[in-house]
Amino acid sequence: MVFEVMNMKEEGKKSVTKLKFKRLMRKKWLYPALYLSVAALVLVGVFWYQQGASDLEDQIAEQPDSKVQDEFLTADNEKDTVPVMEHQENLEMPVADEKAASIVTKFYDYNASEQDQESALVLYNNKYYQSEGVDITREDGEAFEVTAALSGTVTEVKEDPLYGNVIEITHDENISTVYASLEDVDVLAGSDVAQGEVLGSAGKNSFGQASGVHVHFEVRSDGQPVNPEEFFGQPMSKIIENAGQEAQEEDAPAEEPQEDGEEPAEGTEQSSDDAEQPSDDAEQSTEEELNTDEDPAGSEDEEQTPDEDSASSISTTQT
Repeated sequence: MVFEVMNMKEEGKKSVTKLKFKRLMRKKWLYPALYLSVAALVLVGVFWYQQGASDLEDQIAEQPDSKVQDEFLTADNEKDTVPVMEHQENLEMPVADEKAASIVTKFYDYNASEQDQESALVLYNNKYYQSEGVDITREDGEAFEVTAALSGTVTEVKEDPLYGNVIEITHDENISTVYASLEDVDVLAGSDVAQGEVLGSAGKNSFGQASGVHVHFEVRSDGQPVNPEEFFGQPMSKIIENAGQEAQEEDAPAEEPQEDGEEPAEGTEQSSDDAEQPSDDAEQSTEEELNTDEDPAGSEDEEQTPDEDSASSISTTQT
């Protein structure tokens, strides 16, 4: 009986609660009140978000620029940062309009074909000289602007009696470029120039008369000339790599083959005996060379000859 009475009381309470809820749902002001409550909560959330963003902007504005950049950009920069030296310029022809330019005198390469070697010889004062660069002209033979093939520092500007006005520019990694046969010069020694900047205009000179109006262009690595045609459009790293390979080839010891059964000691003694007693043919050859070099008529000639020690010395005598 007790349990039945308790159950009846609980059921009565539930029925009363349901009745009150139904009455409440029938009230006309319930739904507008719920809508206003939700709207108020949304407005409070928006206001709180805007206030927080405003406070963050004020904090960023109060901090130094360097600190802000460090906090927000360092993480991305560490992934994408590339050393400046790795971004190298590609070697360009020293002309403003490459399409209208052509090479009339090539760089003398001992491994080149006979035809290319002939086109790399310069005739001056009845002697042939090996070109250490390239002569570039326009197809119409007119003057043109000469531009910097790479960015660098102008280290020399001079007027040479044979090569005309000469400009030397040094670059990173002991790379230098030389521009000769210039009519006008628009830069000064010690100034920095950017790639493509106008250095002057092409002209004529006494040494390369056959090329007409042209610019003589050289590329040097550690003071040694390299073929510019092989590196047009290539970064400086290619020039450095090529120079390193050539240096290794020159430093590589040459292996002298020995015949079977030959004794090194006896061979050494024989070679030293030969060195102590020069043959008559060698003496005769030396006398002929001395007689050939003695040219009285040439000693009286007052014409200039290329100076190999000068920065504007752009050729060597063919042997």
